[in-house]
Amino acid sequence: MNSKHLPGRRCLAALLAGLAFGLQAPAQAESESYPNRPITLVVGYPPGGSTDLIARTLGQELSRRLSTPVVIDNVGGAGGAIGAQRVANASPDGYTLLVGANNELAIKRLVAPATVKYETRDFSPIGLIASQPMVLVTAPRSGVKTMADFMKQVKANPGKFTYGSSGVGTALHLSGEMIKDQGGLFMVHIPYKGVAPLTTDLLGGNVDYGIFVLSSGLPLIRSGRVVALGTTERKRSGATPDIPALAETPALKNLDMASWFALMGPAHLPEAVSARLKKALAESLQSPELRRKLEETGSAVPAAPVDLPRFLADETAKYKKIVDFAKIEE
Repeated sequence: MNSKHLPGRRCLAALLAGLAFGLQAPAQAESESYPNRPITLVVGYPPGGSTDLIARTLGQELSRRLSTPVVIDNVGGAGGAIGAQRVANASPDGYTLLVGANNELAIKRLVAPATVKYETRDFSPIGLIASQPMVLVTAPRSGVKTMADFMKQVKANPGKFTYGSSGVGTALHLSGEMIKDQGGLFMVHIPYKGVAPLTTDLLGGNVDYGIFVLSSGLPLIRSGRVVALGTTERKRSGATPDIPALAETPALKNLDMASWFALMGPAHLPEAVSARLKKALAESLQSPELRRKLEETGSAVPAAPVDLPRFLADETAKYKKIVDFAKIEE
């Protein structure tokens, strides 16, 4: 190599290094001053549902902890996948986050692989917010009051009875298929576009049983409009200690499924931003007021921080078994 070219090469290298530093410095400063403008929490469902309720409750507490406004953006459609995709595509600066549920973060990719374009790696996990069971219910007119009644009736009449959920491939649908699988039952699934039409048909006698997220089912249960037969987590919910867990039925002893909610950011969040958000979430979940609000709706806040990547992997593996068993696809 001709030595006379070395000074020029060194100058070029120094210039490139300076440019790189000049580009990194503003980004680093931005991360260290985070947040300095409003944060948007994207919810992949219309207002009023369980995920929206969780997001609004958490948003108030995060706003206080981070000293910045937190805005809820409801981006409904495709079972939460449209909202999730928006966050996956967002700039990784911490100002666009997802309050997501198991539907869009784990199940949707299993039942609609051709249409869901994001993967778990497209998100930065911040933390698990809360979980709540689902609940199997029937109308009082059915005469079924206990899980023993339910098991006897359905086993004696394979294929005669129906159960409704809020849609194909939702956590509600999968929990119904778990009941069928573990109980050795044959029931027909009727998918609905949300809780409202399911409720109308259940009360009108057009579907025999329904599966609701507990927070959606509680008003109906407390008013006596439906009979609660059991909840889907292994242990009884603290919000409804009088309603047995389905796992208390011997044939369903391994049934354990919840509807859960997690805070996620786009992939490649700066370390300083991720750490700030994780700290704010952990502090928020220790707030007695936030815990009270969530627990009143049937949600349980994790007692200790959860290893979210491992949790997501375990949950996805569990759902895949159900999806394969029931041959669920969109």
